[in-house]
Amino acid sequence: MSAALDLAGYRLVICLGPGGVGKTTFSAGLALEAAVGGRRVDVMTIDPAPRLIDALGLEGDAAEPRVVDLDGLRAEAGGQLRASRLDPKRTFDDLIARHAPSAAARDAILAGRIYQNLSNALAGVADYMAMERVLGLYREGAAELIVLDTPPAHEALDFLDAPRRMLELMGSRAVALLSASRSLMRTRFGVLDLAARAVLAAFDRLTGLHLLADVQAFVGGFDGMYEGFAVRAAAAEELLRDPATLIVLVTTAEQERVAQAQEFVGALSDRGLHLGAVAVNRLMDAVPDATAIARAKLPAVLKRKLRRNLANFTALKNRELIALEALRASLPPAVPIIAAAELKREPRSLKELAAFAGSFATHEGGDGSR
Repeated sequence: MSAALDLAGYRLVICLGPGGVGKTTFSAGLALEAAVGGRRVDVMTIDPAPRLIDALGLEGDAAEPRVVDLDGLRAEAGGQLRASRLDPKRTFDDLIARHAPSAAARDAILAGRIYQNLSNALAGVADYMAMERVLGLYREGAAELIVLDTPPAHEALDFLDAPRRMLELMGSRAVALLSASRSLMRTRFGVLDLAARAVLAAFDRLTGLHLLADVQAFVGGFDGMYEGFAVRAAAAEELLRDPATLIVLVTTAEQERVAQAQEFVGALSDRGLHLGAVAVNRLMDAVPDATAIARAKLPAVLKRKLRRNLANFTALKNRELIALEALRASLPPAVPIIAAAELKREPRSLKELAAFAGSFATHEGGDGSR
């Protein structure tokens, strides 16, 4: 293991951040490094690039953890890596199957038209199912360390609040309205609720889709399951706050991404969650020494082009350093910034992924050294 991020004592690493910052590759590299270092590691990815799928052996149905062959990487004794891809629909199906009060209720929900259409489309399903899947792996206990690549999010709370949002959806007034019987409607709900129900009924008559009946059947099928969802949501919340859980915010050094990262930091703080580290992906190489151009035996025209390129590169590097300093200023002093080198291409093999993980280093600050 490199000294950049000490994972000793942690059982869960949650890599959080917006889409497009290399979060999946960083998560996979972090997990591979820990496995090579001698730990039994599970990594769950969300949307890996095709080359990363090949490297981790995640072709086809990879919802269940698969052992990754570490031969050739000189892994320490006991080291093991299992990789899987999140399948929100399958995870939701398994959750229904485990917690339905009866086989009939399970089959009715899984076969229902509403469930089939919405189980992949409801806002927050992927976020909720990612945490649900991790909770299952955590309790299974086969891995000493679990690394989670979370779904892309515009805000940190998209993922962190997924269990609460799912419970609010199931317990909402709209859901109660749709599942209520006519007699109960007369005693519990007001004129506006009755009007809303009447509109849905009229829509059914006009379209012949029987939407109201389908929605009622879908919602009613969850009777007796709400408590189980609540218990697991509380367990997920507890896991987020466990001292053995490390939250890593992944970003890049672009100005817009740094601003997003700062919003994530604030959201975590507002929720009382501890940010363990920030990983900055795709950092540029150090600026070359300009004197090498002067010493080189090259035509004057080529030297002028090289100097222009170097000036442009230096300007980009300076902009990157300014963004990094702004990021550092927004973090608690104890939170390390982990620098990861810019890749020329997505890793095509475990060796390339291991080399990427080997580039992780603690960012020291002002001069751009790492």
